[in-house]
Amino acid sequence: MRSLLLALFLVLAFHRGEAAVSCNAVVGDLYPCLSYVVQGGNVPANCCNGIRTLNSQAQTPVDRQGVCRCIKNAIGGVSFSSNNLNNAQSLPAKCGVNLPYSISPSTNCDR
Repeated sequence: MRSLLLALFLVLAFHRGEAAVSCNAVVGDLYPCLSYVVQGGNVPANCCNGIRTLNSQAQTPVDRQGVCRCIKNAIGGVSFSSNNLNNAQSLPAKCGVNLPYSISPSTNCDR
């Protein structure tokens, strides 16, 4: 499971979005969160720093939609257990960040 997630993140690292915040930046900012999503436990500080950075960079609707799509593609292409998905969904709140979308494969990034 972990190697599959790593492979997915690496593939996304080479994908460029149309928004000012590229999928490469999304992957770089969220990569420190991978251990928490897979294993739970304590959220790494550099994970929260990445979430905050990403949130502050994605100021326009186009940027937020692009980030949302990158995240959605990352989690939608992998068979997450419900525990992994719950961990991913809890990250913004645990880091004190209010995202305008939910981290979920069913999120509509166009809204």
